[in-house]
Amino acid sequence: MTTLSPIAETATPASAPEPKPGILEIAPYVGGDHKAPGVNRVFRLASNENTAGPSPKARAAYAATAGEIHRYPDGHSERLRQAIGRVNGLDPARIVCGAGSDELLQLLTKCYAGIGDEILYSQYGFMMYPIAAKSVGAIPVAAPETGLKTDVDALLARVTERTRILFLANPNNPTGSYLPQDEMRRLHAGLPRNVLLVLDSAYAEYVEEADYDAGVELVDAADNVVMTRTFSKIYALAGLRLGWLYGPPAVVDVINRVRGPFNVTLATQEAGVAAMEDEAFVATSRETATRWRSWLGDELARLGLTVYPSVANFVLVRFPDGAGRDAAAALAFLKQRGILVRGMAGYGLPECLRIGIGLEEEMRAVQSALADFVGGQG
Repeated sequence: MTTLSPIAETATPASAPEPKPGILEIAPYVGGDHKAPGVNRVFRLASNENTAGPSPKARAAYAATAGEIHRYPDGHSERLRQAIGRVNGLDPARIVCGAGSDELLQLLTKCYAGIGDEILYSQYGFMMYPIAAKSVGAIPVAAPETGLKTDVDALLARVTERTRILFLANPNNPTGSYLPQDEMRRLHAGLPRNVLLVLDSAYAEYVEEADYDAGVELVDAADNVVMTRTFSKIYALAGLRLGWLYGPPAVVDVINRVRGPFNVTLATQEAGVAAMEDEAFVATSRETATRWRSWLGDELARLGLTVYPSVANFVLVRFPDGAGRDAAAALAFLKQRGILVRGMAGYGLPECLRIGIGLEEEMRAVQSALADFVGGQG
């Protein structure tokens, strides 16, 4: 015979577990399309991937780990951090690796913001910033942009005593614009020292402009600046989820205390080392993106579309108003042709599409399809 404890006999039915404040306000992040039903061949240009694929050396390094997958990986990603430091001229002790830069952005949010705090970002910044804020009960605050570019004065005007983090994508996704080095310095100089400036430099490797800095200079000069980077873009390792941050020793120490002990797999670490050291592959990827970004921009402008200046591996294209001529119609038309690009309504830019830069065949397919769309020949 089972005897109930006094607590069980007297307890009243409890309500269901409730999530923390802010969680249910999150609209889950939705990635770019990867399927076009009824189409035999698909060009995936919706997620800013490097469609050339990764370095052959990275593929080989990944495959070579198959016999060791029963072992835990190095919890400190030592070889990978050494490679990152060597290639970028950075102190490996100030580098933390993660499961994509997304994990590191979330960890920074978890460690430096909480319920009632404010997290600041630029109006058309990466969608993960407000999601990260709400996940810890913080309030996301968007500063308006000017001409689809980050406005330093607008950001500084929205700093309050509750501001804890400022996320800045530079170059910015989805606009493709960037903030020059002197403006970055001005932004940092205007921030209180207790505000953490997080420079999300996911597309840094594509930028060739002389007045751009990915954030290393500011990190080295201050104790409240962190730079995050990714292997998902130019290194074409998006499927492995690998990113890293470079920051002040105190911030690095905090993140190492809370991250998972084995957050980067063995195969991912080895592929990352090989990718980082294949500098010829990186140079080729950059040249390819630059060439076809310029070509596609010129071609779409000739069709009467507005193509915003970009320094990354994608372009933001504005379509005219009017049913059958707008961005939504263009998105559907391209999908019927097996060309997947990203609609921007979720970013507050319903009149725009973001088109990833791929290889020649892909870019010519985009141009041909949009020529038919604009000309009404579809």
